[in-house]
Amino acid sequence: MRLFLWLLALMAAAIGIAVTARFNPGNVVLFYPPYRIDLSLNFFVLLQVALFAVLYFLLRALRATVRMPAEVAAYRRRKRERDGNKGLREALKALFEGRFGHAEKAALRAAELEENAGLAALIGARAAHRMRQSERRDSWLARVEGDATLKTARLMTVTELLVDDHQPEAALAAVRELNASGTRHIHALQWSLKAEQQAKNWPEVLRLVRSLDKHRALHPALSSRLRELAYEHLLSDRSHDAESLLRVWSTVPTSDRVKPYIACRAATALNARGLHDEARLVCEESLAADWDDRVVRVYREAAAPAGTPALLLQIEHCEQWLKQRPLDAELALTLGSLCLKQKLWGKAQRHLEQALSDAGEPRMVRDAHLKLAQMHEALQQTEQAAAHYRQCALATIL
Repeated sequence: MRLFLWLLALMAAAIGIAVTARFNPGNVVLFYPPYRIDLSLNFFVLLQVALFAVLYFLLRALRATVRMPAEVAAYRRRKRERDGNKGLREALKALFEGRFGHAEKAALRAAELEENAGLAALIGARAAHRMRQSERRDSWLARVEGDATLKTARLMTVTELLVDDHQPEAALAAVRELNASGTRHIHALQWSLKAEQQAKNWPEVLRLVRSLDKHRALHPALSSRLRELAYEHLLSDRSHDAESLLRVWSTVPTSDRVKPYIACRAATALNARGLHDEARLVCEESLAADWDDRVVRVYREAAAPAGTPALLLQIEHCEQWLKQRPLDAELALTLGSLCLKQKLWGKAQRHLEQALSDAGEPRMVRDAHLKLAQMHEALQQTEQAAAHYRQCALATIL
């Protein structure tokens, strides 16, 4: 429709000009002594239009010629921007695809554009790191050393790459620099956790796990496992004496104390330092919260001396638990062992034989035969003792 209207307007204009020119008797006389030039008015107007068009195009050509260097520079700049942005896109694509050599080459092209130089350097550093080229990685990172706008990105990249390279001290130095700038976020805490774990700084690991748990930034299973590992290393540290071990245990929250894995490690450490009363208390609290055969086994190892009220109290606790769990072989073995230590021969034999019949592991079979052998030996029943010793040996071999 618009084209039709334009054609209609052009036709009307052409008709108007033709009619006007046909009935236009005017003329134009130009004097330049001794010359005189007579022109019709229509031809003069036509010459004026042609002259205007020629001058217009000459001026446009002159202007384009004057602006040519700037246009060429702008074209080259746009071309560099296109090439640099294309290189940055290719570098990211190759990095995500795992083609690290291509990613580093594309990063070199992208770095030619000043605006992309910082990001290209970070991509190149990651690509070089994946290829285990630490010198090239450090060279890439040095390019963004003074870029304030990319400081956080650089420090996070440095932390991640150094943790992956098992350099926890250098990684933690980067984290401290990041924290000094006032920037603290969850991802930095996660990498700090990995670095502290590599550095075996277990108190700091526990602090970071608690902090990340508040933000729900750790899977519950991972959080629980990290706590267990931290407490295991803290409690199994052989440099602890009895007093320092109790100080460490006093710092453990109540919610963690009753967890079977942690309680088991704590009771084992306490038993190793002769703190059997404290070990029994740890086991009893844990078993009251969450029953676990591992804790029962450590509770057996924390048996009080024969003839003491503490041992009788242990036996009483085990008898109450056995009423609730009559088929628990580990508990029956523990009760039989405690009765054996207290020289309650009938009870000991009954519970040990129950443990032997319900035992599901070779270890329990072996321990039950060993305890029965010791009982028969104490009763001077040599044949029965020898038979149980043989069964114990066979269970050990199997």
